[in-house]
Amino acid sequence: MKMGKVVHFEIHVEDMEQAKKFYGDVFGWTFEDWSEYAGMPYFGAITGSKEEHGIDGALMQRQSPPPSAGQPLNGFACTMGVEDYDATEEKNLASGGTVALPKYALPGMAWQGYYNDSEGNLFGIHQTDENAK
Repeated sequence: MKMGKVVHFEIHVEDMEQAKKFYGDVFGWTFEDWSEYAGMPYFGAITGSKEEHGIDGALMQRQSPPPSAGQPLNGFACTMGVEDYDATEEKNLASGGTVALPKYALPGMAWQGYYNDSEGNLFGIHQTDENAK
C-alpha cells in the first residue's frame, strides 16, 4: 500500500483579494481563478515552478467565523520552507501578518517560527541552517 502524501491544501479566507496579495507578497505565490469549478470564490495557489514543484493548494471563501486569537489550532498548520527567514518574517509583518510563536532554533537543523496571516490563519516558516542554535 502506498503512503498517503499531501497533494493539496486549502486556506479559508474572508477577504480574497487581501489574502491573494498577502501570499503573493510574502511567498511569491500566484493564483488561478477556479471559482467556476468550486461554485464559490476559490483561487488555486501555485507555490512552485516547473523546475521545483511545490504542494499547490487554494484560497477558498471562509464559511464560518475566523479563528479567534489564542484559540487552539483545530486543523493543519502548513509550514513554508524559505531561503531567508528574517526577510520572510519582515514581509509577513509588513503585509498585515502577526507573530504567533517567535523564531526559534531547531539546533543543528533549522530556524522555525509560526505566524498568523492577514486573515488570522496560522502558518509556519522554516529555514534550513545547520548552524542554528
